[in-house]
Amino acid sequence: MMQLGLVGIGAGAAAALLFASVASGSWLSIVLFYLAPLPIMIAGLGWSHWAAMVAVLSATLAVGAVFGSTLFFAFLAGAGIPAWWLSYLALLARPATAGSNGSASAPLEWYPPGRLVAWAALLAALVVVVAIPNFGTDAESFRNALHTALLRMFQVTGSEPDAARTDRLVGFLVTAIPPAAAILATITNVLNLWLAARVVNFSGLLKRPWPDLAAMTFPRSMIAALAVAMAVSFAGGLIGVVGGVLSASLMMAYGILGFAVLHAVTRDIKTRSFVLGGVYASVAVFGWPILALCLLGIAETAFDLRARAARRRAQSGPPSGPPTRT
Repeated sequence: MMQLGLVGIGAGAAAALLFASVASGSWLSIVLFYLAPLPIMIAGLGWSHWAAMVAVLSATLAVGAVFGSTLFFAFLAGAGIPAWWLSYLALLARPATAGSNGSASAPLEWYPPGRLVAWAALLAALVVVVAIPNFGTDAESFRNALHTALLRMFQVTGSEPDAARTDRLVGFLVTAIPPAAAILATITNVLNLWLAARVVNFSGLLKRPWPDLAAMTFPRSMIAALAVAMAVSFAGGLIGVVGGVLSASLMMAYGILGFAVLHAVTRDIKTRSFVLGGVYASVAVFGWPILALCLLGIAETAFDLRARAARRRAQSGPPSGPPTRT
């Protein structure tokens, strides 16, 4: 128990320092800021969720003591609780067979990676939705407060020649920022969980076997949730903003599923590395190709593309090279 406490305090200190690094204002500090959940997840995956809980509490108290109550709650809701919950879920397991009676020697069925991605998207949307009341409790006050904050950030006054053009840009950002924040939070949750699992697996402390990420699946109810969220996003008022936030985070989750499908269907292609590298590079540089991956993930849910590709491979015979696993 003492070891868990020490690990948690150390991870919490690292998380608090990463979170506080954004105060320096450098570009590198932005990257470090988004890595703040990483030490908490490493503690959770490598030791236990109790170590992660100690890390969350110690980091939150440290951030609150230095920066005040506002960032206290920002760290707790935006980084601490999602990191703890995802690392807790990642180590959940149950006997794979009903008749095993929970014996230690029975094979275990671990929490599915697809559900972890779904949780990462839902938590990301929840973080953004919880932050909305800080700007206003209705759509008009929310947009006005966000508009004013962005204008102050750009340091624009009405007397400047380009003030009208900047005002139009700010108006676009007011609409785009909530869903963009949900997308970024989803990516942050998934990427930090993957990095933490890689670090812990490399150290030999990961208790679960490494999953076949290319075979991940989503619950059937998730596509219904996406449809409802997209319908709600067309509603007026603050409920429409919330619907847009949830739609964006769930679409990003389907984009991640699209990457999994792409990894699976290209396994026997000789130019696989070139294809995957090109897709990742285009998404990183241009951004908009992620929409094609989102549609690919949705199409996988509807048409089971990976199973069709596997049947075609079986009909064409065994691959000439060794199988790959992603």
